[in-house]
Amino acid sequence: MLDQKEFAALLEAAKLLDCGFANLPKLDGETPGIERLGEVLNATAERLKDNYPYFHPLYAGQMLKPPHPVARLAYALAMWINPNNHALDGGRATSAMEKEAVAEIAGMFGWTSFLGHLCGGGTMANLEALWVAGQLHPGKKILASEQAHYTHRRISGVLQVPFESMPADALGRMDMNALAKRLERGDVGTVVATMGTTATGSVDPLPEILTLRAKHEFRIHADAAYGGYFVLAENLAEEAKKTFARIGEADSIVIDPHKHGLQPYGCGCALFRDLGVGRLYKHDSPYTYFSSAELHLGEISLECSRPGAAAAALWATQKLLPLKKRGEFAQGLERGRKAAMAVYEKLNRDSRFVMAFVPELDILVFAPRGNSVSESSALSRKVFEAAARRELHLAVAELPIHFWEKNFGKMKRDREAITCLRSVLMKPEHLEWEGRIWELLSESTEEVLSGRDSSGKMEN
Repeated sequence: MLDQKEFAALLEAAKLLDCGFANLPKLDGETPGIERLGEVLNATAERLKDNYPYFHPLYAGQMLKPPHPVARLAYALAMWINPNNHALDGGRATSAMEKEAVAEIAGMFGWTSFLGHLCGGGTMANLEALWVAGQLHPGKKILASEQAHYTHRRISGVLQVPFESMPADALGRMDMNALAKRLERGDVGTVVATMGTTATGSVDPLPEILTLRAKHEFRIHADAAYGGYFVLAENLAEEAKKTFARIGEADSIVIDPHKHGLQPYGCGCALFRDLGVGRLYKHDSPYTYFSSAELHLGEISLECSRPGAAAAALWATQKLLPLKKRGEFAQGLERGRKAAMAVYEKLNRDSRFVMAFVPELDILVFAPRGNSVSESSALSRKVFEAAARRELHLAVAELPIHFWEKNFGKMKRDREAITCLRSVLMKPEHLEWEGRIWELLSESTEEVLSGRDSSGKMEN
């Protein structure tokens, strides 16, 4: 299951890297514990078996996507040196690679002039964006949808910036009527537009937010941690396509290469349209790498030490799979989207299930139909467990019932939220496996529903 053909390429590249340091005196000495290395590695492999098969298409639960082999190899190759991209002294080559890779990401959104860098992940990237927002509009509120990632509220608390949640509409997007009314009251510095919520993949209506910005003069931060790469996809519905086409008009953008970008964890990206925000990062340190007068990445980042290996992995991946429409990378995104739509159509035609809405990206939410919201919630958990026994791994989510209202029919509304099933079909291979996924899901649902008694209630 785990591809091992790549090890030969890693060995060849390691030899090539070693040649770059051939002029140094020979280094003698033993690495501590080297005689037990194999033993400990094998023990590590045994421990790692206790995991869900995140790399396999039958893992269709959370947003977990394996790194591309070239990302794994480039990361491992860089780890022989372990560069630090905080400054040029610590990561001369990987700092240049980071700048090139980040420029290609910015180019997806039409930006050629920008300030940007990699960071530890989407949370850190969003922290930087909201920190800049707070510096530019001190004391003013940050608004985000109630379906935005929870880190926005948490980050605002850390930064001591006032935060307020906006209601979501029936499609899981920020409610524009509520936003317009709130903006009329003033005191808003930044609106976060989520380009693909983590729960449902819903895309906030950025064109309408841009129209409101022209009237109320606030910053727009596009949290595209999950959905940003879909700017390259050509099989989105028309409204989502128009929204992604305008993402470059935001003031700041966050994207997570460790989601759809085929990278290991620890790789986020923060982008700012205005180069002038770099002045906010200014710091004085008597020990921070002054061997070069050139601006280094540590001067435009809140983080200090950052792994140069992450930059090497991203650079190598984008060299192999450029970020271009109709390219191999973009086609992979489109295959995941196509798989999600194929499973959605099957679910929507099957009376055993109740759907919320048509997916905008590659995330599905659905539930077994019950006599009430409570019963449907209980059925969801049972189907989740039955599917796992068949090695089909889904996820469970808790969502407001107004997302489902028009499809509930005669179901009793005895709860404000429904426990539903969630599936993220983000791997290109999901398209080939969507038939098998549906087969296992259908079998699992039938097993659970056959456990009801003659009155239609679940047996204990």
